[in-house]
Amino acid sequence: MKHAFIILTVGAAILLTTTVVIAGTAEILASISTQIDNSSNASPEMKTLAKNKLLPLCTNELFVKSVKAQNAKGMTLDEIRKIDETWQAAEDFLPIHEKLLSNDCAAEIKRIAKKITELTEIFVMDNQGANVGQNTITSDYWQGDEPKWQNSYNDGKGGVEVGKAKLDKSINRIDQKISLPIIDNSGKVIGAICIGVSL
Repeated sequence: MKHAFIILTVGAAILLTTTVVIAGTAEILASISTQIDNSSNASPEMKTLAKNKLLPLCTNELFVKSVKAQNAKGMTLDEIRKIDETWQAAEDFLPIHEKLLSNDCAAEIKRIAKKITELTEIFVMDNQGANVGQNTITSDYWQGDEPKWQNSYNDGKGGVEVGKAKLDKSINRIDQKISLPIIDNSGKVIGAICIGVSL
């Protein structure tokens, strides 16, 4: 009887933990949805697209796996900035360009962009704002000093950044960027994703 009680107690604890995780993730996503609704930069069409098609990307398993792997490397901000300097100064295609355009994260991004045809430039960022995977070469490697990462990562709390429509010189198209958090299966915000929507 004692063993049965212990098993039931452990089972209840696991169930409670799972419920808390689900509730935590759901709470963040609900907050993100409300922020999208309240955005003055987003049109009604953008809000519908963001909530129906883009919000699910926050918990995309492959994005979560890729961001976790990069976060685990423990790169310093100085190391990231040095890569960013090389990236911005480059006139030729770099090995890191090839890596971030062809890794598993990039393949998933390209699959999604093919499926949701309104999307243009997409890139996933880690917990410091460094790129993890992308479908085009961005103008810089580190986004940590920009609102697209700062407001979507939001010190690990998650948030939304809806930019104004403008010409994106890296893809030579007018689009509107919306940035959202990447949330792992424990309900923790671990990175962010920036998504360009063609107008």
